[in-house]
Amino acid sequence: MSPTSDEREALHSGELEILGRIRSASNATFLCEATLGEHRVHCVYKPVAGEQPLWDFPDGTLAGRELAAHLISVESGWDLVPYTIIRDGPAGSGMVQRWIDQPQDDGDEASPVPELVDIVPADHIPAGYLPVLQAYGNAGEPVALVHADDARLRRLAVFDVVINNADRKGGHVLCGTDGHVYGVDHGVSLHSQDKLRTVLWGWAGRPVADLDDDALPALSRLLTALDGPLSATLQPHLTAEEIAALRRRVTDLLEHPVMPAPNRHRPIPWPAF
Repeated sequence: MSPTSDEREALHSGELEILGRIRSASNATFLCEATLGEHRVHCVYKPVAGEQPLWDFPDGTLAGRELAAHLISVESGWDLVPYTIIRDGPAGSGMVQRWIDQPQDDGDEASPVPELVDIVPADHIPAGYLPVLQAYGNAGEPVALVHADDARLRRLAVFDVVINNADRKGGHVLCGTDGHVYGVDHGVSLHSQDKLRTVLWGWAGRPVADLDDDALPALSRLLTALDGPLSATLQPHLTAEEIAALRRRVTDLLEHPVMPAPNRHRPIPWPAF
């Protein structure tokens, strides 16, 4: 669900109050509340000053790549990345992204429903789920990494190919209370070299059009945008080589519309959650 104009104004101009730190994140990440008048919006704030340098992503900032992923999502028409901006905050300039409320677990342990991405017993893969890999659990039991064969996830898988996402973990897939599936944490994406690492390999080798009727039209919309103002909008956040590589990936998917297969070099981010 897109934020209202009042919510957007609060995110852009409201006072950011830090409510707590998200300790599971590898870089400084805070849950905040943006307040402007009577409007309050929960958001995630990642200050650039809290980013750890990455040798393989030396250019720009992780915050800039997160914003670029959001802008690309908007142009595709799929609204896969929560509303994202860069602004000043309590720890300096950083990424601010609208918080996604998720349904609460009903606590029914008798019949647990698998998450969209989950680990299950290797011999009990739920109906409607696709296996990605087999491994061993903490007690040495055979387990499988799986994800749902869900149209909302299919769009996210295509999007990850486009942005060359190097870190699509299970925990980076959020199902909102609005029923929409969002992808978050795109700081290590959009490199010019192939770095696709994802838990969403279940559709490898499948025609893109089989995943979603709107997949190829969405890619066409994105290519048109890249030939227009989008490239200029991305320039402050990505190198010219990275923007050219983005355009190449979109063109290649349109000309050869098949989902890629995992490469041999660490195709799944670890840990997977």
